[in-house]
Amino acid sequence: MQQPAALEISRELIEAIRAFPVRREIEHCGARIAFDPSDFYVVCPRCGVRIKARSFSASPEIEDVFDALFEWLNQEEARDVARRRQAALAAEE
Repeated sequence: MQQPAALEISRELIEAIRAFPVRREIEHCGARIAFDPSDFYVVCPRCGVRIKARSFSASPEIEDVFDALFEWLNQEEARDVARRRQAALAAEE
């Protein structure tokens, strides 16, 4: 069985993933705007300005971890694996 390359994954990363918000909010023009944390841009409903919500930095961010996972989940077999693991985790609660 082929093993993936060993990676150093910190406890801080695991905790950051567990605490990652499902919605983010910003304020612009006095309006509170809620958006998905994976969105790169959000449009202000009051003035129509397009606001950059994520950076395009050379260093990876936690959102990039989620993007990689979402890309992996585009495979049907991966979605099946995820559903089984989610069911197992729910049963443990």
